[in-house]
Amino acid sequence: MVQIKRLADLDPVRQRQDAALALWRWRAPVFAFEMDAEWGVDLSVLDSLFRLAAATADEQSHHAYRQAIAELRTAPLFTSEVDPDTVQLIQLETIGNLLAFGDLLDESGSDAGERVVESLSGLADYLDRLVEGSFYSHPSEEAHRQYLAHLADRASGGYFASRNFAVESACHGALRAFPESAGLLDSSSGGELLALCEDFGEELVATMRWFRMTGY
Repeated sequence: MVQIKRLADLDPVRQRQDAALALWRWRAPVFAFEMDAEWGVDLSVLDSLFRLAAATADEQSHHAYRQAIAELRTAPLFTSEVDPDTVQLIQLETIGNLLAFGDLLDESGSDAGERVVESLSGLADYLDRLVEGSFYSHPSEEAHRQYLAHLADRASGGYFASRNFAVESACHGALRAFPESAGLLDSSSGGELLALCEDFGEELVATMRWFRMTGY
């Protein structure tokens, strides 16, 4: 796939940054909705994982990430059965990818980053299918239709898949000139990429709220 080829031509540090940006696009949906109390997930630990993923890639941040993962895994969520609704499923999938990101700290090559990026791209496809299958018209249906109509290439799928692809492409291009020694949180250019991902995340949140409102 095109996404895999683009990721493979980045060096390991930028592959890590690319995966961190993919995670950041789903950060807002994790925190915008209250989690099931029975999951016992410490939100401050989740927040630290997102931030450490976007931090400078060094042994200190790697050690802190591993410690945060170990703490997260003590939550009752990981030893209980869960029957999630749509919003909770997206939260759980994002948490799963935070765990998978930890493999990037120990593996060379693009496989670990590829798994994270592809999995989160799949969530965008999943949202598109839910919107298309709803009995209700999406409140931004016309705007989404116009967006897709103006795309030169719709191979990436529906609205959210296409938007994710566009943001990912912009991030990927910018990372080529991004300093390896800098974390995404440490520079204005990194902050711009994170803000781009946050904007997409807010779109996801709006649609997830619509799901909750319509009882999807």
